[in-house]
Amino acid sequence: MVRVYREEIENLLLNTGRENIEKLIEHMDENGFFTAPCSGSFHLAYEGGLAEHSLNVCEMAFRLFETFKQDGIEEKGVTEESVIIAAILHDLGKMGQFGKSNYVPNMLKGRATKANPNPEPYQSEKKPFITNPELLYVDHEIRSIQIASQFIELTEEESFAILNHNGMYSNLRYTYSGKERPLNLIIHWADMWAARVIEAENTYNDDKEGE
Repeated sequence: MVRVYREEIENLLLNTGRENIEKLIEHMDENGFFTAPCSGSFHLAYEGGLAEHSLNVCEMAFRLFETFKQDGIEEKGVTEESVIIAAILHDLGKMGQFGKSNYVPNMLKGRATKANPNPEPYQSEKKPFITNPELLYVDHEIRSIQIASQFIELTEEESFAILNHNGMYSNLRYTYSGKERPLNLIIHWADMWAARVIEAENTYNDDKEGE
């Protein structure tokens, strides 16, 4: 499925016609976007989960975009191109940065016994991945904008939508409250629906194991 997700995402991004989008896609491929998990223990915490989630968000964002067309959302500056860019790239920072993955396997130490005093480490089932301790902490929303902006020019609305796609769940919630924008709301609602509804069955039990 990873190959399928990659092809779908490449086609969507290329269809925007955004200058240098090919270079961004190449960077995403080289830095593990298409194979990265989407989380450590919540939704789609497995290989290819980040790409799968990005496509789910894009699909839901398109549905909302089509619904709101009758309310004149295009007159408010929301375009199909911007929906694709913001939806596909909203979690771009979760692939990591500076040659370091954002998520690494959460390896637990096996319990030693007399028969097996040096057990092999194993990957946690409840929390398969953890945030890479070798990568300095930066909110993934900020990383997403930093990475994308190295290759393509984001519009102001796209940058705002990516930065605030977590809405009031974001660390930026106190400065964001009351400043919502149409594209931002579409990406936020699409992201929430994808994570909390579409992907709910592929969510691991939230556990502190291995932290």
